[in-house]
Amino acid sequence: MRFADDLQAHGIDLLDVSTGGNAARVRIPTGPGYQVPSATRVKAETALPVAAVGLITDAGQAEKILANDEADAVLLGRELLRSPSWAQDAAPELGDTVRMPDQYGWGM
Repeated sequence: MRFADDLQAHGIDLLDVSTGGNAARVRIPTGPGYQVPSATRVKAETALPVAAVGLITDAGQAEKILANDEADAVLLGRELLRSPSWAQDAAPELGDTVRMPDQYGWGM
């Protein structure tokens, strides 16, 4: 956590917490939200805002992470590649709407 403090001193304003996945020999069990506990631990030990990652795929799951104060933000990777309109699709699930920018209509 000292590293987080050093980063904050250098102007970092958000930690994207990931357990990696780049080393072939390391076996990290995966599943929905599998990296959220790591983000929660870092959040408890630093003053910096923390973002959670790791198979966060639906709006309810993302909202629960935020509502439970497990992270300050959620970041989506693979899910946005699979569904570029994820935010639009998630809004009704969360009881909201998204107004498309007029410019989008020009291309569609």
